[in-house]
Amino acid sequence: MPDFPQESTRTDSAPKERAPTEIPLRASLELGVIGNGSVAALIDREARIVWCCLPRFDADASFCSLLSPTRGGGDWVIELEDLERTEQFYLVNTAVLVTRLFDHHGGAIEITDFAPRYRSYGRLYHPEMLVRRVAPLSGSPRIRVRMRPLCDYGARVAQTTSGCNHIRYLLSDVVQRLTSDVATPLIERGLAFGLDRPAHFVFGPDETLNDNVADFVHLALERTLDYWREWVRYLSVPYEWQAAVIRAAITLKLCQYEATGAIVAALTTSIPESGGTVRNWDYRYCWLRDAAFTVRALNRLGATRTMEEYIRFAFNLVASKELTELGPVFGITFESELPERQVDTLQGYRGMGPVRVGNDAWRQRQNDVYGSVVLASAQLFFDCRLEHRGDEVTFRRLERMGTMALRMAEQTDAGLWEYRGRVAVHTYSAAMCWAACDRLAHIATELGLDDRARYWHEEAVQLHARIEARAWNEELGHFVDAYDGEHLDASLLLLADIGFVEASDPRFIATVDAIGAALGRGDYLFRYLAPDDFGAPETSFNICTFWYIEALAATGRKERARAMFEHMLKQRNALGLLSEDIAPASGEHWGNYPQTYSMVGLIQAAMRLSRRWEDAL
Repeated sequence: MPDFPQESTRTDSAPKERAPTEIPLRASLELGVIGNGSVAALIDREARIVWCCLPRFDADASFCSLLSPTRGGGDWVIELEDLERTEQFYLVNTAVLVTRLFDHHGGAIEITDFAPRYRSYGRLYHPEMLVRRVAPLSGSPRIRVRMRPLCDYGARVAQTTSGCNHIRYLLSDVVQRLTSDVATPLIERGLAFGLDRPAHFVFGPDETLNDNVADFVHLALERTLDYWREWVRYLSVPYEWQAAVIRAAITLKLCQYEATGAIVAALTTSIPESGGTVRNWDYRYCWLRDAAFTVRALNRLGATRTMEEYIRFAFNLVASKELTELGPVFGITFESELPERQVDTLQGYRGMGPVRVGNDAWRQRQNDVYGSVVLASAQLFFDCRLEHRGDEVTFRRLERMGTMALRMAEQTDAGLWEYRGRVAVHTYSAAMCWAACDRLAHIATELGLDDRARYWHEEAVQLHARIEARAWNEELGHFVDAYDGEHLDASLLLLADIGFVEASDPRFIATVDAIGAALGRGDYLFRYLAPDDFGAPETSFNICTFWYIEALAATGRKERARAMFEHMLKQRNALGLLSEDIAPASGEHWGNYPQTYSMVGLIQAAMRLSRRWEDAL
């Protein structure tokens, strides 16, 4: 078999007496992700697929063992008898994951997992399909294949029918077919067998696989590797920390739903923000803000197609002429209502419920969304590399965001932290509405629309003055989180990034210092500390730590920023991924996973801190 280059060879040498299902505390989110823009799956260190929603990111979780189904199952296991230790890594610059399992007797197998994504017949081939290849490496390994998808979020076992070389699974929203060169009774009954040659598994749409399954897997793997390596090749990566940035960029790409351009905040639901809390939310939807952060990060790397697809998604949302206000979060196929409910058939991550499906944030007003869409779209009008640049028609569509921003800028909202029990005129929301007006003025100037440029410039200047007057607290000596307020939150670190103030402005420097003193815990930063609807936060918020790192660098404290950044790189799991939150005392990962916010923060901090290629070579 080909000796593909690997990205990491970090090893988990488990004590022999430890049960394979027991996971050390720090390693609880040691999960890899594979995907292709249609489907994504999370895979643990023993190559168990523990989370996958079919036929799309926000559908029923057919593989849901990550959230402890009450009836058991909900996974796809390739089990090696007498397992002793494992190794896991990505093939360099790809979304192809390799797991090696070693037994006590010198036997070993290698499992290669991927979701096909490549160009075929002039279009992108990215079906709702997971592909697995299991190959013997040494000795006489014996394996067992356990295929146990569930339906209705763990409520019932999937019905099956089988043929000579396939098994059909009747799932909640789709029928999937497993095609393999392993005899179907061995899979259906979970029987152990000796692995003396590679075995192949294709779990995809209920269609006959016309090719020999081994040939299909081999060709699909080669083409998928080629796709990802070509995609990475055109990224404008920084000189330093290239592998970390590339892994973050690939992960962000896996969180975009190709059919509509929507970008989910994370691939999971209900991984709590800290242990024993009810801060369990469903992140499998498209927050316009989170998606805009993702777009801006990938734009900085030159991956502009994500921006074009996201803008297509956003413009579809505002197509109605009657629209006067935009919600903060949508389903990945434009659903505007996402009713939240609890699922009793899943006990939760490590038994920590409740498990929620849907997210009532759709009912909230979060006024920063208008600026988020405009800022994510602005490069469309200035980047000469784009085949379809923004024009006057596109600008007129975007102006609707500005009109709504002006109307909503100084109205109360839930803010970007989505408070469920209080509202205020949040400084960040108002500043993002200003940013919408400011960028529209620049875009209009670029298009030669002088009257519109003057209009948006004047509106931006006036709004800016009003925000400054109400968001600066002279007595405290720093900006505050809301009009006439007294508190701090980490979003104030972005005021320089969006151009509301200069990084050299003494008011911004004072605000950065105040945030570090109030919200910092060692090398971590909390988003806020004031108790909210569910009490005081217990974990740091990864993107806030990265925002603080960027703010330190922007205000001339690069050595401290670099030290904090290097520390955050060490907090990633063995595969280079991050969840939403970290417990400062233990370094344990919490929150939904993989978190786009966190990977965005890593990319942007690396881009700011890295030495320039010109200076390094």
